[in-house]
Amino acid sequence: MSDVKRKRNVLNVKQKLEILQKLDNGESTSTDAEDVINEGNAISHSAALQSVETLLDYTGQRGFDDGDITAVRQIRVDIRQEMNKKQKQRHIADFLKQ
Repeated sequence: MSDVKRKRNVLNVKQKLEILQKLDNGESTSTDAEDVINEGNAISHSAALQSVETLLDYTGQRGFDDGDITAVRQIRVDIRQEMNKKQKQRHIADFLKQ
């Protein structure tokens, strides 16, 4: 294992909620989570998905309403669908480059 340490930027709750709202509204996302911290732009799908998973864990531990948990799960589904769509687009673009 490498001894290289990576700097990790952590989003605050307000930033995470803004990102989730943007994704829920169908807005496009950036590929760099640091953009959110520095400029308030959207983050990558994988970073958003990780935040949603964390939020699901939190809502489960705190006994949130089933409707709230279902809404967060739907956001997770939406993010995964968008990730799959982008991945397919990359595969097609890579195929066409060959």
